[in-house]
Amino acid sequence: MIPLVDVKAQYAPFIPELQRRFAEVLESGRFIFGPEVEAFEREAAAYLGVPHAVGVANGTDALVLALEAMGVRRGDEVICPAFTFFATAEAIARVGATPVFADIDPVTLNLDPAAVAAAVTVRTRAIVPVHLFGRPAPLEALAALGLPLLEDAAQAFGAPGIATTGVCSTFSFFPTKNLFALGDGGLVACTDTGVADTVRQLRFHGSRDKRTFELVGTNSRLDAIQAAALRVFLPHLAGWNRARRDSAARYAELGLGEVVELPLDEPGHVYHMYVVRAPERERIAAALEDAGIASASYYVTPLHLQPALEHLGYPPGSLPETERAAAENLALPMWGGIGLAEQERVAAAVKSAVGVVV
Repeated sequence: MIPLVDVKAQYAPFIPELQRRFAEVLESGRFIFGPEVEAFEREAAAYLGVPHAVGVANGTDALVLALEAMGVRRGDEVICPAFTFFATAEAIARVGATPVFADIDPVTLNLDPAAVAAAVTVRTRAIVPVHLFGRPAPLEALAALGLPLLEDAAQAFGAPGIATTGVCSTFSFFPTKNLFALGDGGLVACTDTGVADTVRQLRFHGSRDKRTFELVGTNSRLDAIQAAALRVFLPHLAGWNRARRDSAARYAELGLGEVVELPLDEPGHVYHMYVVRAPERERIAAALEDAGIASASYYVTPLHLQPALEHLGYPPGSLPETERAAAENLALPMWGGIGLAEQERVAAAVKSAVGVVV
């Protein structure tokens, strides 16, 4: 079986180093906050080119805490895409604001700045662009609209040009991500010192010192074991992302573009997922399964049509490019280190499914 993502193939070479680092954490007895978390926050901030990085429990908490720290409240509106994971809009709703959905660009699958501009009202408080599947969103065009940006960068750690435009950028370290932990973890990167300080308070019950509670926060902390793993992996991220880009180019060289629509390659794309488009995707997915190859379709029911958000009043057809992408997208196997033989099997199975002789 060829998996969609082979996480173990990436971390297996580092098991001895991981064991050594975990043993050091065990010996220290510091499992919450402490030197490992602080060191990872410094290293992540330096990597991203931002002044502040705050470790939290997961990527969803990162979004919620960033929105709260940016001052988003009940009655505000926040514009985001509907072609993304539920957490993007869920976080907006969690702070009491209203998600406002804008359509996507049919080529990049990221927010369409013109659609965002048309969705702005007097109640719009922020925009949440998503760097979908590892492709940076059009930050310059979105920033030109004059509203604060919160970059949902859960799928794009290491992509150039991200994290320095928005007030905050949020990351997930779920094990399938480009930079991954061995469990849950998240990060809020901030360009604003005041916002970063507020995130630090909010992640620990609204307190700076465990005695005085200035805000009503939550308990959302990146633990030392996960920070230790992330510190092992971070120096290898650039190489993994280069390998992903090389693998994406190899899919094109193998002729996949003859039978499906390939993702537009751009220099900043780090291919968290390799997502093609095909009207006959169900037939292709079935052929891949028969060949022992995993695939997946993402956001098949986009957010504006999800039951939990139906009260927002978006009818089917209201976001046509979003709905078309939801009906056509298909992710093929991709990770930092997928081999030529595996990609050749994938390409052959896709071509065979649509009647191309290989």
